[in-house]
Amino acid sequence: MNNFSLLTADRATHLKVVAVALVCAMLVAGVGLAARVADPSAAADGRLEATVIKPGTPVTASVSEPRTIR
Repeated sequence: MNNFSLLTADRATHLKVVAVALVCAMLVAGVGLAARVADPSAAADGRLEATVIKPGTPVTASVSEPRTIR
């Protein structure tokens, strides 16, 4: 069999390509549906709370030494 190109491939080769693509798509969809967040502190309705980090006081960084350019 010389099915090196999809343009000249026969019907069975096209069917194999479509079948492999369908199986791969179902596998990706199954993994996506099976993914769960395993956090026991999560709410019962599935929503997660965000952690809020508040900024502190602003700090100014300065150098009192003169820079030496060599």
